[in-house]
Amino acid sequence: MKYLTFLVFVISAALFYSVNISPELLPLSGLIPLLIPVFLLFNIFLCFLLVLSKKKLFVVPLVAIILGWRFVGVTLQLNSDRSGKEGISVLSYNVHMFNYKQMEEPGIRTDILQWIGKQDADIMAFQEFYQDSTSSPNAIGFLRKDGAYDYAMQVVEEWSGKRLFGLSIFSKYPIVNRGTLFENRKTNGAMFADIKIERDTIRVYNAHLESMNIPAGQLGDIEGIKQNYDKTLEKINKGTVNRATQVDELTKHIQGSPYPVLLTGDFNDVPYSYTYFSIRNLLKNAFESAGNGFGFTFNRVLFFLRIDNIFYSDAFEALRFNTLREADYSDHYPIQAVFRRKPLIQQETD
Repeated sequence: MKYLTFLVFVISAALFYSVNISPELLPLSGLIPLLIPVFLLFNIFLCFLLVLSKKKLFVVPLVAIILGWRFVGVTLQLNSDRSGKEGISVLSYNVHMFNYKQMEEPGIRTDILQWIGKQDADIMAFQEFYQDSTSSPNAIGFLRKDGAYDYAMQVVEEWSGKRLFGLSIFSKYPIVNRGTLFENRKTNGAMFADIKIERDTIRVYNAHLESMNIPAGQLGDIEGIKQNYDKTLEKINKGTVNRATQVDELTKHIQGSPYPVLLTGDFNDVPYSYTYFSIRNLLKNAFESAGNGFGFTFNRVLFFLRIDNIFYSDAFEALRFNTLREADYSDHYPIQAVFRRKPLIQQETD
């Protein structure tokens, strides 16, 4: 038992540190952190067992639990309800191109647009946004609500200038500046919009980081994943490496922002990752600060994934965070958070 306890401790410590190692530097380091929940639970079990056995060795797994406690917070939250407070509401949603490839399903594209149209968020950020200027309803025209929303878009693929893929940000407040950071294959990319709210200006980022490049149909088929194990593993590893490059560029750009930052998007990575902790070391996460439960955002067979996030800088306070599971139109659930701008004095004392 002694050797097993210390072996588990050493492996756990290495796993807990692995989120700080870029997958670009160490092959497969992006996959290793996926074992963190397993070893955290193993340490809890060992600690409980050693306590019952009245052995002082329980201190070893207890130290491991303390070292890995931050991973509990990124997994499960039980925050108090602050629904009475109002602030800036932000909606983020990977709309899966409004399912334009599945038009044989009557009304599916209209349903998702109508659902979004009923939302009253101050700022909306969309990934895998699809705009077809020849169709009705036209996504941009419909979501602008007769000019009630200003908008910015990053086009990463287009056909004849009339059908566009990319990312978009819609805002009830004026967008005074906009820009892009990078764009990758098809719908992956990152953009920002500087938004003027009364006398204040904030910067909103919308990111869609590199996916695992596994077809959506295969993600919904466990047998398909098993049969293509080697290729699946290779694609997952390639995705982690590419995301590492992208997140390094993203965090560097955020550090140079002249304004307080809100970062939304589909990060295609779990909370136990270099991607997540690179951003978390710079910004706070709305789910951790104001969410409840597990906050899973993936709407496929791998339902236990939380890969969509809203991060924010110290200039804000997160009042609420929700995963809107009633919107069952895409392979992701939308997420929404409400923020209050902190007074300058409070920011200086935090």
